[in-house]
Amino acid sequence: MIVVISKRQTVAWLSTFLVLVLLFFLVPLLYMLITSFQNSDGFTLAQYQTVLTNDYILQGFTNSITLSVISAVIALMVTLFAVYAIMRFSEPVREKILILTNLTSNFSGIPLAFAFIVLLGNSGLFTLLFDKWGIDTFSSFSLYSWGGLLLIYIYFQLPLALMLLYPIYDGIQQQWKDAAALLGASTWQFWMKVGIPVMLPGIVGTFSVLFANAMGAYASAYALTSSNYNLVAIRIGSLIKGDIFAQPELASAIAVILAVTMVTAMLLSEWSISKTRRKL
Repeated sequence: MIVVISKRQTVAWLSTFLVLVLLFFLVPLLYMLITSFQNSDGFTLAQYQTVLTNDYILQGFTNSITLSVISAVIALMVTLFAVYAIMRFSEPVREKILILTNLTSNFSGIPLAFAFIVLLGNSGLFTLLFDKWGIDTFSSFSLYSWGGLLLIYIYFQLPLALMLLYPIYDGIQQQWKDAAALLGASTWQFWMKVGIPVMLPGIVGTFSVLFANAMGAYASAYALTSSNYNLVAIRIGSLIKGDIFAQPELASAIAVILAVTMVTAMLLSEWSISKTRRKL
């Protein structure tokens, strides 16, 4: 059956889409940008001056960038080997793994933090179990520290990285491997000379997505540490809801700089991808 879409229907759907984009993206973005230049006296740059000179806020950016980069790199490295192993399975098995990965990717935020607290918290299942067995694995580990945050970040980065890298691996054609083998190349030589260079733009793009995903994460970190660990997303939330008193203008300025940081990372990624593709 052939469905014919009229020009009027197309215009109506396009108008609806544009209205949704305007209401849920452009309006909040413009409001945030305008608010960041305001205070009780009107237009001002004082909010940005505070962000760029306040050591505590700058520490939040440093912590967030460090956590995002490390979690993205670890998730990327683990997933590269995981996807390579998945490609060894048959097509039906791979489809089931991808379905499970897609379901896992939606398990984040407060439920994820609660699950880790139940398993690895101070009175968590594995903590008490290992303590009863006399195993000191968790004696020096605290889920509510930087190490615990990193563990949670890596966990919710892994499914996303796998979903992004799987099509890249799938693009490596078997004919290329057969041709390399006929020319006497080993598996290692194929991946170093052909496979990885072809996949490199996709890997760089995946890293930028993982970095942005971690930089914007809020619910899991807040549920785990509340305001005890200084991350830029937690600082924005604290200033909006007002742990002491609300400062939405300062929160907007921090959010704008956070957005600039993420956009810069994406632009560097695009530049790296285009440069890599020109070399191929």
